[in-house]
Amino acid sequence: MNTIEYQTLTVVLAPLIGAALSGFFCRWISRRAAHCLTILGVAMALTVSCLLAKTFLLEGHQAYQWNWYTWLNTGHVGIQVGFLLDTLSVLMLGVVTSVSLLVHIYTIGYMQDDPGYQRFFSYISLFTFAMLVLVLSNNFMQLFFGWEAVGLVSYLLIGFWFKKETAIFANMKAFLVNRVGDFGFIIGIAAIFSVFGTLEYTEVFNQASVVALTGQKMNFLGAERSVITFISIALFIGAMGKSAQVPLHVWLPDSMEGPTPISALIHAATMVTAGVFMVCRMSPIFEHSETALSFVMVIGATTCFFMGLLGLVQNDIKRVVAYSTLSQLGYMVAALGASAYSAAMYHLMTHAFFKALLFLGAGSVIIAMHHEQDIRKMGNLRPYLPITYVTMLLGSLALIGFPFFSGFYSKDLIIESVRHSTLWGSGYASFCVTASVFVTALYSFRMFFLVFHTKPRMDADTQSHLHESPVVVWLPLVCLAIPSVILGYVTLGTFTDATLAHSIFVLPEHNVVEAVRAHFHNPLETGLHFTHSLPFWLAFAGVSTAWIGYVLYPSLTERIKQANAFLYSILINKYGFDQFNQVVLATGIRWLAMLCWRVGDRTCIDGVMVNGSAKTVKLSANLMRGIQSGYLVHYAMAMVTALIVMSIWLIFKR
Repeated sequence: MNTIEYQTLTVVLAPLIGAALSGFFCRWISRRAAHCLTILGVAMALTVSCLLAKTFLLEGHQAYQWNWYTWLNTGHVGIQVGFLLDTLSVLMLGVVTSVSLLVHIYTIGYMQDDPGYQRFFSYISLFTFAMLVLVLSNNFMQLFFGWEAVGLVSYLLIGFWFKKETAIFANMKAFLVNRVGDFGFIIGIAAIFSVFGTLEYTEVFNQASVVALTGQKMNFLGAERSVITFISIALFIGAMGKSAQVPLHVWLPDSMEGPTPISALIHAATMVTAGVFMVCRMSPIFEHSETALSFVMVIGATTCFFMGLLGLVQNDIKRVVAYSTLSQLGYMVAALGASAYSAAMYHLMTHAFFKALLFLGAGSVIIAMHHEQDIRKMGNLRPYLPITYVTMLLGSLALIGFPFFSGFYSKDLIIESVRHSTLWGSGYASFCVTASVFVTALYSFRMFFLVFHTKPRMDADTQSHLHESPVVVWLPLVCLAIPSVILGYVTLGTFTDATLAHSIFVLPEHNVVEAVRAHFHNPLETGLHFTHSLPFWLAFAGVSTAWIGYVLYPSLTERIKQANAFLYSILINKYGFDQFNQVVLATGIRWLAMLCWRVGDRTCIDGVMVNGSAKTVKLSANLMRGIQSGYLVHYAMAMVTALIVMSIWLIFKR
């Protein structure tokens, strides 16, 4: 093996080894050993990821693919365990490992009193390994392995506090909703194998344009469908589950039942970004179906705007940030539908840092408030938590796209790209992503002002014990605040030039990033240019509205809520998605299962086949037993009678 291959194995296996040692030996090793082993593994992965980034991003090394060993052979098909390194996968390596390392360090302080300390470190390190396998895969089977491994570990982490009923409900909800998405995903993979005869990325992508040009069709539900469109939509259904797009978004807010560090890891750099990354990787397939692209864009825009509105009525500090994640994922998915894949990856990268910052900052507030999460019971925490205050302010400014912060560049690139798209649904999508700027600013600074600037609303005992979190908690916040401020500025050129051209395929007629590139050629000029644009003024209006409604005139907000009680009830009930799922889907499935049990299991199988057979044998035995007298003369008479009857039958038969 050469240097790149050794480095790749180090990136993948180092977190796995740390997870295995911490997990299998959790009863015998100390807490210190558990976090040292896992942090060392992730730190090694980050260090080597930086070396790979230097090779592929700075030195311009071409994509490198290699197979480690054969997983299985079936007929003429061989499934390999292999890795694909290019600018796209290396970019994801840096995001995943850097955020994961800071979350690991933060966990030392946040989980210090938890009895499952070693187990938690094992889980988050295993989570990192699963995501690394996913982003480095070079075939669909290995991609599916990483895809399902991420889902499995998220199930374990969301339900980490397994004695809480709400945590068990949340992890089961996440698991089941993702199974719906994964059902579509595996159908898409099966269709790929059926059409292309292989599961290797390179071979599938090379054939995709040929299949699209020939207009190959397939029969689905009694009608002829475009093969490329069917495959693209099936794969995207999987992304809808992982990246929490409407209507498969319902699991993500409930994932807040897990400890705050895992909320940051799920929402920032791992599970929810898997769907966005997958669609970017599959761009050679999606680009040949405008129907699929329009579908993706409309779903993303809908999620962006309507899930952002739900953040306006949330009172749990972590849920506000969770609905922010849903909205920001909608931005990324809308960009994918507009074929602005590089813009989606740009926002994925910047969002990972400021979203992790906001979640970990929320965790710092929760620690100070003795695990109180209701923002209505906080207020004026600024003097007590100065570091948390400053870092959360920076994270909030990055989230709303304040000029020269990281979110400013990536979000405006998406808005401009969607506006330049000519696909069906682009007008609706442009309205949604633009209007969401105001909504984002409003709910972000509603939370920020209620926590740090309004009058204290906590009890006297809590207020007397308020103090800044320990250094192991606030140090990751400071580390995350730095890229939240400068990362967009220093990497703008990476996502507007041809850096990702070897990893992402875009048809010339869909290349909206190229169309808007002139506005983003220089970070400073770009920032100055867009301070006069509509998104900037919408963000300013959102912050001003939050200041007026929650700091200057808080009674005004209450009056507005009462005047719009019907709209408020729709938002507080999350558009009825949860009620529909519980009352219609869950109840309907349980009723159908009960019917199948009563008719199928109890009546047909148990009643007819099992018990029915036994009763038939018993009845036959009773009849036979009735003619068994035990007297020889009776048996002789029966034989003579039978002989006479048979003789008469033979005579008349002739």
